Amino acid sequence: MEVGLGEYLALATILFGTGAIGFLIRQNMLIQLMCIELMLNSVNVALVATNRFYPDNHAGQIFSFFVIAVAAAEAAVGLAIVIAFYRLKKTVETDEADLLRH
Repeated sequence: MEVGLGEYLALATILFGTGAIGFLIRQNMLIQLMCIELMLNSVNVALVATNRFYPDNHAGQIFSFFVIAVAAAEAAVGLAIVIAFYRLKKTVETDEADLLRH
């Protein structure tokens, strides 16, 4: 039994929805960063799956490469912000982030 494009896109949709809900519900910055990574990886699944069913066009793999590069940069910058915030407030809860204005 071969898996079709619809199954891959359904998986990508479920992964993206899980990441979006996790980002909105959780208050821990590290968990939110992992949810963003989950959403970016779900986009990669959709791009590569689409590319698999249209083999003459490699645009899906090229865009997937750029998404991976953006995800790596986001992780580096995001972790740097989390570390700086932790050093300042001794917590990684996003409820404390509004106190940075003072």
